[in-house]
Amino acid sequence: MSRTAAEWRLLSRSRFAILSLALLLVLSTLAIWSGVAQVARQDAAIARVAGEQARDYAAVTAAYGKPDGEAGNAAYYSFMLASDPPPPLAFAAIGQRDIQPFVLRVRALGLQQQLYDAEAVNAELALPGVFDWAFVLIYLAPLVVIALGHDLVSGERESGRLRLLLSMPTSGLWRRRVGLRYAAVLIAVTLPLLVAAVMLGAPIGATIGMIVVAMLYLAFWFGVALLIGSLVSASATAAAGLVGCWIVLTLVLPTLGSAAIARAVPVARGIDLTLAQREIVHRGWDIPKPATFERFFVNHPEWRGREQFEGRFHWKWLFAMHQVGDEAVGAQVAAYRESLQARERWTNRLALILPGVAAQGVLHRLADTDLAAQLAFQDSVGAFHTRLRRFFYPYLFTDTPFTAGDFDRLPRHAVRPAGGSLPTASLIALLLAAALLLALGGSAVRRVGGNSRR
Repeated sequence: MSRTAAEWRLLSRSRFAILSLALLLVLSTLAIWSGVAQVARQDAAIARVAGEQARDYAAVTAAYGKPDGEAGNAAYYSFMLASDPPPPLAFAAIGQRDIQPFVLRVRALGLQQQLYDAEAVNAELALPGVFDWAFVLIYLAPLVVIALGHDLVSGERESGRLRLLLSMPTSGLWRRRVGLRYAAVLIAVTLPLLVAAVMLGAPIGATIGMIVVAMLYLAFWFGVALLIGSLVSASATAAAGLVGCWIVLTLVLPTLGSAAIARAVPVARGIDLTLAQREIVHRGWDIPKPATFERFFVNHPEWRGREQFEGRFHWKWLFAMHQVGDEAVGAQVAAYRESLQARERWTNRLALILPGVAAQGVLHRLADTDLAAQLAFQDSVGAFHTRLRRFFYPYLFTDTPFTAGDFDRLPRHAVRPAGGSLPTASLIALLLAAALLLALGGSAVRRVGGNSRR
């Protein structure tokens, strides 16, 4: 029997170890199932909205697509679908998709109120996050590592076998023990991910990237387990110390860091942009119409000279007023997005010293479900809104009839391209943390051996 097989027999006789690995496998499987179900619900929601959108669009076309139809009616009542379907690996790391809108109905009126009207989320419901594979890896897998690794050294010392083991001429004992447990935990946590990725046709490169993150993150925790287990004499003390490390590294420090970043980089609510835009639009009803058009012509000079109309109302004035409202809050929008990105940059800096934050950030970036993905979706909606407005302006400012055939030529939202990538800095930080802790843990084990021989 090989030494590795003998070590496996010893491990398999531990009911606690087998139950811990089985529980991790079950939790990982449930997390994948939960993520797949969440993605299915989002796909179903997009399909449901698309169905209602098609019926509504057909009704608007029938009502306003007359030979002498007004473009203003078509522009005001035509809602166009803009959606952000779940990326292929969203089931593994949901990221911000559970709290940010992924489907919108957009029309040619003010953009900001349409982007952020759906932003309101019950903060208490959003606080716990979502149970996905990333959650299991970052928060639960370390507990299994602690269960399997806390007594590797201290347990042998307590039983009186440590001196005997260290005096034996066998080499690589601790590497086999740690490597076997490491492989078992890695398989338990990544096997469901691999199965789901193959079944769902997820990108191979990004899937491998997630497995690499799991390998490095688990290696870090095994290094911590070796280090703490070698420094204390009792396995119970080692377990308590490791649980304390888990609480500090995965809960306390990330929470304090997040609170510090939130305090240092305040961010307004998106709904505040909606209210500011609406206030400007509402004020537009009380100011002279030429003043509104003058502000509109600053960025749309091609329509100067076509602003005159008879009566108190014209559709071109209403849409110009909404666009002026959007442009008036442009600086606030830019500041809002910059503050969000500033927080993200500080979070990435925090990831350089906290492996859990680094692992989470890499997983969400690989899955394309982070802040960058949400802002990319907003950018795609903004570009679509610009095309939609510019499509209607020639009809509005030249009083051209809008017919049923014109409805067929309306722009459609283009789904943003997949944007998942590998954040090199966070991955390198995770690699260095794993290497450092494994080196420190191995050195601590060798010191235990030296002290025992003396």
